[in-house]
Formats: sequence, structure tokens, C-alpha cells
Amino acid sequence: MMKKRSISASKASLVLFLCQVISALDVPLDSKLLEELSQPPTITQQSPKDYIVDPRENIVIQCEAKGKPPPSFSWTRNGTHFDIDKDAQVTMKPNSGTLVINIMNGGKAEVYEGVYQCTARNERGAAISNNIVIRSSRSPLWTKEKLEPNHVQEGDSLVLHCRPPVGLPPPIIFWMDNAFQRLPQSERVSQGLNGDLYFSNVQPEDTREDYICYARFNHTQTIQQKQPISVKVFSMDSLNDTIAANLSDTDIYGAKPVTEKQPILLTPTGSTSTKVELRGNVLLLECIAAGLPTPVIRWIKEGGELPANRTFFENFKKTLKIIDVSEADSGNYKCVARNILGSVHHVISVTVKAAPYWITAPRNLVLSPGEDGTLICRANGNPKPNISWLANGVPIAIAPEDPSRKVDGDTIIFSHVQERSSAVYQCNASNEYGYLLANAFVNVLAEPPRILTPANKLYQVIADSPALLDCAYFGSPKPEVEWFKGVKGSILRGNEYIFHDNGTLEIPVAQKDSTGTYTCVARNELGKIQNEVQLEVKDPTMIIKQPEYKVIQRYGQVSFECIIKHDSTLLPTVMWLKDNDELPDDERFLVGKDNLTIMNVTDKDDGTYTCIVNTTLDSVSASAVLTVVARPNPPFDLELTGQLERSVELSWIPGDENNSPITNFVIEYEDGLHEPGVWHYQTEVPGTQTTVQLKLSPYVNYSFRVIAVNEIGRSQPSEPSEQYLTKSANPDENPSNVQGIGSEPDNLVITWESLKGFQSNGPGLQYKVSWRQKDVDDEWTSVIVANVSKYIVSGTPTFVPYEIKVQALNDLGYAPEPSEVIGHSGEDLPMVAPGNVQVHVINSTLAKVHWDPVPLKTVRGHLQGYKVYYWKVQNLSRRSRRHVEKKILTFRGNKTFGMLPGLEPYSSYKLNVRVVNGKGEGPASPDKVFKTPEGVPSSPSFLKITNPTLDSLTLEWGSPTHPNGVLTSYILKFQPINNTHELGPLVEIRIPANESSLILKNLNYSTRYKFYFNAQTSVGSGSQITEEAVTIMDEAMASRQVDIATQGWFIGLMCAVALLILILLIVCFIRRNKGGKYPVKEKEDAHADPEIQPMKEDDGTFGEYRLFSFVSSAPF
Repeated sequence: MMKKRSISASKASLVLFLCQVISALDVPLDSKLLEELSQPPTITQQSPKDYIVDPRENIVIQCEAKGKPPPSFSWTRNGTHFDIDKDAQVTMKPNSGTLVINIMNGGKAEVYEGVYQCTARNERGAAISNNIVIRSSRSPLWTKEKLEPNHVQEGDSLVLHCRPPVGLPPPIIFWMDNAFQRLPQSERVSQGLNGDLYFSNVQPEDTREDYICYARFNHTQTIQQKQPISVKVFSMDSLNDTIAANLSDTDIYGAKPVTEKQPILLTPTGSTSTKVELRGNVLLLECIAAGLPTPVIRWIKEGGELPANRTFFENFKKTLKIIDVSEADSGNYKCVARNILGSVHHVISVTVKAAPYWITAPRNLVLSPGEDGTLICRANGNPKPNISWLANGVPIAIAPEDPSRKVDGDTIIFSHVQERSSAVYQCNASNEYGYLLANAFVNVLAEPPRILTPANKLYQVIADSPALLDCAYFGSPKPEVEWFKGVKGSILRGNEYIFHDNGTLEIPVAQKDSTGTYTCVARNELGKIQNEVQLEVKDPTMIIKQPEYKVIQRYGQVSFECIIKHDSTLLPTVMWLKDNDELPDDERFLVGKDNLTIMNVTDKDDGTYTCIVNTTLDSVSASAVLTVVARPNPPFDLELTGQLERSVELSWIPGDENNSPITNFVIEYEDGLHEPGVWHYQTEVPGTQTTVQLKLSPYVNYSFRVIAVNEIGRSQPSEPSEQYLTKSANPDENPSNVQGIGSEPDNLVITWESLKGFQSNGPGLQYKVSWRQKDVDDEWTSVIVANVSKYIVSGTPTFVPYEIKVQALNDLGYAPEPSEVIGHSGEDLPMVAPGNVQVHVINSTLAKVHWDPVPLKTVRGHLQGYKVYYWKVQNLSRRSRRHVEKKILTFRGNKTFGMLPGLEPYSSYKLNVRVVNGKGEGPASPDKVFKTPEGVPSSPSFLKITNPTLDSLTLEWGSPTHPNGVLTSYILKFQPINNTHELGPLVEIRIPANESSLILKNLNYSTRYKFYFNAQTSVGSGSQITEEAVTIMDEAMASRQVDIATQGWFIGLMCAVALLILILLIVCFIRRNKGGKYPVKEKEDAHADPEIQPMKEDDGTFGEYRLFSFVSSAPF
């Protein structure tokens, strides 16, 4: 079944579109139609433009074409007619244009080199092939040359030149030895794009006499070999031996280590270069550098990023590879070679050009007499290609004139064509990097409609899937096609149908009621024809319970279910597959009606099991994976090869992975000399690797074993390998973490981390501990100790720098010269206090302290910083002393100032400063006294309102807990609140600071008042405290209230009111949760702070206040 708006070639013949352009046009594959319709030639197969042939085989130049009538063929060679009848070696295949040049019977391929072009012609036009350049493959011999041996000093760079012979096509280069084994390559040694072998630095192991460059010519299947190249590397040890043979013992000081070298570029040379590459090709940029240590290469694109998903690094990142390059990849590419001594870079300016490529290639055009049409040929490239037209293989400028044809640059416009206008046109787009040639014919036909679909054809589809009813037709002009349902049904229209240009009717979602007879009618100005087809819609087949993924242990039982539902008129067949193949012929596999059961599961049973349900109309399937899991079997046949003093190659054969892939191998070793019976982790390798090169230490009796690991777990260890005892040697390394720190003012404690047993490299491990005072012209003092990791030097000056080194040695000699570290003898307490301590008070809670640094010589240790001790002496407002609590601030390093935060206003403080080293604190500076200015007070400690009368209230308050200065007065503000919660006029009273109560008189009776109370200093007002109170009613009303309160009916009424209030509160709570406004909120709005209330007129501020009110009322 086809996708929407697409038609399978097996279901419908390709219709000729009239009055429009179509690509790869074929006439319908109907035998009667093919006999009657004419078609210009079309090239269907041809040899490549650049055709390199094997000189030992016959040359076959392909040219195949189709057309009606069948085309005839002719050839040109180097621009002139090639008469094949005059050359006995050349024949043309029957009914074909393909040439066969007989080389194997005495012909020479070189004679037939040239440019060939094929022409296919019939009465409707002529199509031409590309220009096919025939060249014979060449594999010339290597030029004989005398190769001098290469003598190189260890650490120097080296380039071995290959210079292969120029072949066609160019050969593939590789380097091998006399045993035909490829030479190993690495970051240090690698082959360049030109075939040369580059050594960033040579090592003694590079010495050999069989560096051989090979050139493989694929076309002729031959390999050419260059003469072997000899390389001799002189190491410092061998040079020292030579010197020793000519000098006395007293003249030999030992070989100097190999000199490290900054990176330099071996290729390309200079700082910049250029590179031109063609669009669509692979861009290869190379940088190979010399240096010691071996430089690391890094690539960047200046002003941009390397293209993602198209960038690859090869040859140990020495080659940058970008595939499918485009003009956007032009730019500057920088390679940077770096080692520990420096770096060098080279910038390659890349320009991407482009051979011509199609934007719109011309496509075949089929027209009816009198119609119009166009051929469009658009191509791009860099530089922009030139477009030229040919007609039947002849430049259009000299081709026979056609009044219906007009050439306009890259377009040919046809107007009111006639049958004689049929022809094949060629478009050629070319620039300096290549060309494109495309054939497109114009075929003018006049034919009445024909329907090629068989009459009464039955289509059966599954419900809810597309139904495609064919009406393959042909006619010129292009017929119009209409569809009807039923014999006398109305024309089909609407969104439920799709009408394809080839006449097919598509019902995107066929339903049961879509079943019936459908009629298609095709008509043009030359006639009319119709055809009927039948459609039946069936229920889909479904797997209503699918098999599920199973994991099973060996010898278990597993079952897969596959329950189906299908159309009653369709007969389903159910088939089970294992790994897309038939089930094994094994009685353990039991196939039931709705399931598959496997008994006694073995490792061979794991795989994918698929249930396939087929009917004549549809097929459904469902799969599940069965995994039989187990830990892998242990590896076996361990073998040690290539035994050297410091390395050995271990190989093994993996055991059965038991259907769970081995992810890695763990290699362990036993030191039978130092720790027999104890196995240590050595390394691990990926599960695809079965050999590993192991680094060894001297003076160890090695045995190895291998453990395989998969997702299930680890295998049992393999049997141990044979033992391998490495020779003793000088220690390779010295103790690490060497330190010199004095524990007392007159000593130096030198410590280090001892070497482990196998690091000793031999018997008799000891340590040579050396020290001397730094910057003093003293000789080194040394002692040799064993079995310790600490040595104490006594009688040292206080806190003096020492140069220290610890060297390992054993019975065979010393380790390499150790690096020196700087340590110090013990510290003592600082001698001098900081001077010139100054305090600048910034505000009432913050001060800044300054001091002069102490001389470093008086610190007598590592300067860690300064400590400032400060404490409050007294509160100036209370003149009372309290327990002194000293605070400490530490300022790291050589800092000479600091901030003192969190001070209390209007207070007297003292401070001193001390210098700190690793031993402790030095003497304190003289105490410095400073005072903080006044601040605003805290709120009064309390506000109580007592003794309410008809017209007065008594206010009592407590002084602020933190006056932060001298109180100047209290400020009292109050205002009445009426029954609607509106605020009355605000009254303000200033009260002397020595007062603690006040009687307010002349108030209104039975009135609520709100009070705002705060204290003041000379700096300003502090935070306020608020309270509310009510004056009482008149005496008569009060007595009546008491009498009523004692009545039972009043108590019952109050209970009812309380119940009502409770109900209202619940309703308010519900409304509040739903976002509504509630009475408490309104009351709070009415009781707002008088300082804030007037600002309600400002919408923005009022919004902030509302948010504040909501938060404050949350506890309610």
C-alpha cells in the first residue's frame, strides 16, 4: 500500500504529463501503447567522464539508450567521427552503443587513449553522452637511487622520504619491514599525506635497516618496493661509552640527559600556506611537528567553529579531515603544536571552489500540438558556470531553426509547438573545474484518451488505511479524469478524496461504507473513455497481546504469547521466527494456538522471536528478545611473548561469553618475590582486545592472570601464566612528597613517602638525604638511611630556607638525580607588634582599622595574617560596665587594613592588632580606644493602656532596650476609629524623655483609638510600637449592660450570635481560599498606619501595602 499522494510503479503506469515539466519521463509500460507511441532517445547508461582502464584487459566504453523507434548509435573520438568498421579491434554490442576494444588479442591500450562521445539518434532527435576521457593505468618502476644510511642523534627529528613513481591513478603508500609487517605508528612516528615517514624525535629503538616504502597500484594490482632505508640512532649511553674509551676515569662525568626541544613544524613549512579544495570533496589539512617531548597537535578555525558532524581527526590528530566541504568552510585553519617547552603554529588559508552543480536540471517535456512549454537549465559553481545549449547534439546557434523555439539564457521557451518540434536538447554548464551535461527531450504527441487499468479490477483494503483505485491513462493533450461511485452516482468531490495527477483516486481513510463500484472517466478534445473498478473494505488484523522481552537463566522455561483478532472473511496464518529464520527443528519448541513455549532453555536459544500474522491484505508482527544470561567462562591459554627488561606482551583466548558480551578484561599480577600469593590489579583492556603490552618493574617475579567481565559479573580467574623474573636495576624514581618543615625553632624535619617494594628495582633499598641552607654558599650535607621516611636535622637557625633532596639507591646504584624542594627550619613566635594602629569610624555600626606591617624578619615564620582583637568597654548612654566579650577578626596574608562590622552605636571600644605565623601570635599592639556615634533607638520596650474612663486613658511605657544614644523625647500619635472602621484626625504629642506614663483626657466616650509610639535621639526617630484602646460608655448604659448580661435570654442570644459568627467565619474562609476579599482584610485596611494610609491614593504604593497587610493578617 502506498503513502498518501504517492503511487507505486507496480500499481500504476507512469502517466505522461502534458503542459508541464516532469523528470525521467517514460511512456507507460503497455505493450500496445509502446508499439504506437514515438519517443526521442534517452541515454540510460554511460561510462564515467574520467575512465582509467587496465591495460591488460579489454576496454569497454558503455553507451546505452532507449527510444521509439530504437535509436542508432555513433561515436566521436577527439572531436572527429570514429569509424569503428575500419578498426578490427573495435566492435559495438548488438542493439547497443557500447564499444568493446579488444586489447587481449594484441591491441595496446595506449593507442586508444582519447576523448570519446556517444550519440543516440532516431527520427525524433539525438541524445549525446558526456565526453568520456579514456586513459590507461600506469604503474612505473621505482627510480634506482643510492640510499645513504641515516645517522641521527637521540631526540632529533627525522624524515624518511618515499618519493614514489608517478602512476595513474596515484599509488597507495605504506611502510613495512623485511618481514612484510607494517611499521608501528604513533604520535611520535607517523606517515604524512605525501607518503614520507616523519619522526618527531628519534629513540634508540628506531634503529633498524629495513624501513621500506611500498606503493600499491590498485588498477594493475601491483606493488612496487623502494630499497630499504637504514637508520642508526646514537643514544647518550653509546656516546658516553665512546668517550670513556678515550678518557681516563677522572674525566668521565656521565652522559648528559637528552636535550628537550621546542616544537618546530616539519610540514608544512613557514607560518602560512594556502589550499584550494572543490565543493563536495574531502578537505585534508596536515601538520607534523618535531620536538621533545613529542608535541601535541590542536586544530582551530579562526573566527569560527569546526563544522560539527563533518570534522574528523586522523593520524593522531596531525590530519584534519572535513568531509563534504562547501563554500562556508572557506577560511583560515590554524594548527598548533605544543609541548612543555613552547608551541608553534601554522595558518592554512582554505578556499573552497566549486565545479558546476545543478540547481535545476532540464527535464523531459511532453506537449500536445499548439501548446507552450519551457526547458530550464540552472547551475551554480565557483566561478559561476557558463550555460550553453545544443539541439540534437549540435550547438543551437547552428542547429536547424524552429519558429516555436526561443532561447533566453538558461531557458528555452516553446510557443505553439508542432510535431516537427520534437527534439533532444542538451544543456552544458561549465567552468574551469568541470562541466555538467544533461539531455532533455521535447516530444510533441496527439493521442485520444486510453485507460490502461483492467476493467472491473477488484481492490481489497483494510479499514482505516488508504485505498488507491488506479485509473492509469494516456492521452495528448492530457485527459481530464473524473471519478464516480456507482453506475449512476454523482461525481466525487470533497476533502474525503484525493485525486492524483496520474488518475488514481485515493480514499485516505477507507471505511466499511466505502465498499462499492467506482467509475473513472478520461476525456480530452480527441475523445472520451471510462472504466469501472470494485472496492472491498476489510477489518484489520491486530495482535491484541504481544510477546514480551524475557531474560532467563540456563535450563529454565519461557513462553511468548501472541493473541490475534482478524476479519471473518480473511484466513490468517501465524508463523514464529527466530532471528528472522525458521524455528529450530527441536522438540523443546512447542507452538500453540496463541503462544510459543521453549523448554530447557540453552545458550543457543537466545535471540529475537517474532510472531507474524499474514492475510492476503495485511501483515502484522510483534517481536520480543530472549536473553539467556550467565557470567563468562574464564580466559585460557595465557602466553607471554616479547620478554624485555621492562615490558612483556600477554595474550589469551577468551572463554565463552555466555551470550552477554564481554565488556573488558582485567589483568592481575602476583609478585612471587615480595608478596607471594597476593594478586594485584595491573590494568584492564576492552573486551575486544586479547593482547596487551604490560609495563614491568625490575626485580619482580611476575605471574599474570586474566578475568573476563560482562554485565552479569566477573568470570573465575584464568590459570596463572608462566613466571617471569625481571632483572635488578637502579631505582627509576625517587621518593615523592618530599617536605622540610621544622617542628622546633632549632630543627628541620625532612619527610618523604617511601618507595613500595616493587619500586625498589633491586635489593638493598636506601635513601640519600641531602640538605643545605639556601642562598648561603654551603656544601650539601648528606646522610644515607634505610627503612625510614623521616630525618631530623638539629641545631638549625630559626625559620631559615633550606634546599632539600632525597635520592633512592639500591645495591646496583642510584636513582636519577632528584629535584630539589625548598623547606624551612622551625618557626618561633613573632617578635614585634604592628605599629601605627589607626581607627576610622565610618558610622554607628562600622569602623575601619589600619596598621603598618611588621618587618618580615621579625615574623620568624610563614606570615599567615593579622588578628584584630576588639571589645566593647561601655555603653555611653548608660555609663554601665558589663562583662567584656572580646571579638577576633583574622585578615589573611599581608593585609594592612580591615573593616569591623556589627558595632553597637554610642559605645566605647578598644582594639589591638597582632601578627600571626605558623607558630602562633606575636605581641599585641597598644590598645586603641574609639567611640561609635549615636544611632536611632529601638522601639519602646512596651506600651500599656490602662484605666479607661468616659473621656480618658492612661498610657504607660518602657524605655527602649537599645537607646543607641541619649533619648531626647517620645512621640505619641493617636486617632479615633469609627464604627465603619474609618480613621479620624491624627493628633501628635511630644513627651519628655524622662517620663514613663501619660493620662490622655478630653477623649470621646465609647470610642476606639489607635496609638503609635516611638522614641527619639538626636539622630532621629526609632521604630514605633502600636496599640488600640476604647473609652467606656456612660454609667447608665454600663449598669444596664451588666443587668442584661445576667439574664438567661441574653446568654442564649449571645450563643446564637456566636454560632452565626462561626458560620460566617467558615464562609469567609472558603471565600478566602477561592481568592475573595474577607472582612478581616477590610478591617485591616481601615486600621492602617497613619504614616502609610495617605499613600493609598498612589495605586502602585497601595498595591505594596495590600501585600503587606495580607502577610500581617495571615496568623488570623
